[in-house]
Amino acid sequence: MNPNRITLITLSVTDLPRARAFYEALGWQCSEALDEVAFYDMGGMKFGLYSRAKLAEDLGRAPGDLGAGAMTLAQNFNSEAEVDRAYQAAIDAGATPCKPPEKVFWGGYSGTYADPDGHIWEVAHNPFWQLDDQGLLT
Repeated sequence: MNPNRITLITLSVTDLPRARAFYEALGWQCSEALDEVAFYDMGGMKFGLYSRAKLAEDLGRAPGDLGAGAMTLAQNFNSEAEVDRAYQAAIDAGATPCKPPEKVFWGGYSGTYADPDGHIWEVAHNPFWQLDDQGLLT
């Protein structure tokens, strides 16, 4: 497993249709969209726009705690066990727990922690996205 990687960058938005219109006006092509989230394929990683209220709920934080420019950095793994190991390694290294890994409404498994500067990371197993041997989205 390559620990030096990012598989998903998610920005919180207050108005998803407006945010999608902006990025798509720049030429970005949405690869997957649901009611409260849109994903853009980034060649081995994804970029997401996510409803601010839903993002806060997923992170185990209040929307007001997210601040301006709130986002999550995510690493995806091939199994729930890998998620658990990555989460524990972060806590052991000094991260602050936000939400321990758990099964989530969209069918995956994820948890969140804050690095020493308060940046939120998600560790997740998404059964709908395949990873290659380097941990990159395929």
